[in-house]
Amino acid sequence: MYLLDTNVIIDYCNSKLPIQARVYIEKLEPAISFITVIELFAGIGISKEEKTILEKFVELSLVYDKIGSDIIDTTIKIRIKSKAKLPDCIIAATAIVHNLVLLTRNVDDFKNIEGLHVINPHIL
Repeated sequence: MYLLDTNVIIDYCNSKLPIQARVYIEKLEPAISFITVIELFAGIGISKEEKTILEKFVELSLVYDKIGSDIIDTTIKIRIKSKAKLPDCIIAATAIVHNLVLLTRNVDDFKNIEGLHVINPHIL
């Protein structure tokens, strides 16, 4: 299974992914972190059309919205070791704890996180 990062969802919904990545993602049951939901809808200047498209995508997704001690502990370890941004640490911890591969365009944001498998869908 895969966890989709915010940028992948935005690129998918805006048709900015290469066709092979779109086809690949359309075969998945999308899974996302609650952090991704926040990032998707907290953006300034989001149009009604964009909001509707994103709402439909989220409705079809499995949202990991529970943050138990396993994700908290993993987030803390990642933050201390990698110095990544806290939202990225939570997303990475969610992927690690649930044994998911993270799909993200921002591979560099996650490159120093031990135990995390990352794929950039733009280069599938």
